[in-house]
Amino acid sequence: MDNLENVLEAILFLAGDAVEVKEMAEKLGVSKEEILKAVEKLLQKYGGGSGIQILSFNGKLQFSSNAAYAPQIEVVLNPIKERELSRAMLEVAAIIAYKQPITRLEIEEIRGVNSEYVIMMLLRHNLIQVVGRKNTVGKPLLYATTDKFLKRFQLSSLEDLPDFDEVMERIKVLAPKEPPRDLFAREEQISEKEEIPDFLKGEENIEMIN
Repeated sequence: MDNLENVLEAILFLAGDAVEVKEMAEKLGVSKEEILKAVEKLLQKYGGGSGIQILSFNGKLQFSSNAAYAPQIEVVLNPIKERELSRAMLEVAAIIAYKQPITRLEIEEIRGVNSEYVIMMLLRHNLIQVVGRKNTVGKPLLYATTDKFLKRFQLSSLEDLPDFDEVMERIKVLAPKEPPRDLFAREEQISEKEEIPDFLKGEENIEMIN
């Protein structure tokens, strides 16, 4: 195939996530060897001090930003990411991480406020997922964290979570002492000085997503 490296470049850019070499070869009707040769050309193109790099792992390829420019990237993108993942979302994500599988009502018993909207946002960000239903009246949905949760907070597994009691104490700082009149107003009013568990600060290497 002519200009195979350009085709791969476009695929990896639009995919954002890792793409299997085998799958690309099958879909494009080329051999794995041809794919790897094209990748070598891309590695030359994006080598050295380029702001974009190609990651190769477990038979997959993915575009990523160059870690050398992480400070500058964080200055621009971290405020955006913080808006995408509010303090309330971090709080619920932490509760789910430790208590999973857990229902919405059980989460709300811990927080003391309605958490339906926050859970919806975490589902939209693919940080949590529905893993079944609890065998109780009404059979409520059970939630658990996803692989993206681990990646987002740089955890190899849930075993890497910090001390439970310590994190739960910090969650209490974030949780309101009494149910607020407006959940959304509560989320906007949370002080920047309130402490968040280190593993929830999201200070990860930022990958290039379109």
